[in-house]
Amino acid sequence: MDDKPLAGNIVAIMVANGFEETEMTEPQRALLKAGATLKTISVEQRLVNGWHGKGWGHYFPVDKQISDVLGADFNMLLLPGGERSTTKLLQNPHTTRIVGHFLDAGKPIAAMDHGVELLAIARKLKGRMLTGAPAIRAKLEAAGAVWQEDQTMVVDGPLLTAQGLDALPGFVEQMLKGFAESITVKKAA
Repeated sequence: MDDKPLAGNIVAIMVANGFEETEMTEPQRALLKAGATLKTISVEQRLVNGWHGKGWGHYFPVDKQISDVLGADFNMLLLPGGERSTTKLLQNPHTTRIVGHFLDAGKPIAAMDHGVELLAIARKLKGRMLTGAPAIRAKLEAAGAVWQEDQTMVVDGPLLTAQGLDALPGFVEQMLKGFAESITVKKAA
């Protein structure tokens, strides 16, 4: 079995100040272990500040400004939660452009909690099944998504969504599986 199934693939991690730190760092560790190249893209310059528990967390380096990248630059997209981060990203037109590219191209996206709301701005969710932070349900349904009641994690093709830190271990496992499957499908095509 390949111990680096994601080698040669570039994953964009889209965040702004106030992202849920654990929702980024747990998937980040797993992706690195699987051989993926990670690029943190943000509206922030140089450093982005996580939110951990009830206060500010660590700073993380920003690899690229969101305005300077294309969705085509990446194979996969990770959208950690964090209400503050999501609010900032929702205000940036480049977020819509990048998320829209991933949805149009059928590339894998893994989104958690409030980060799932970023999918709604691309206006491409009609009939998509998903879950996320309960507070964003109405916005997602208004965008055409089908909310999966009582599901903490939902897979809909290349789209993985989850809610709550309790779902994080399963989310990370499914994210790796889904990302690796997308690579296998791409190689077979």
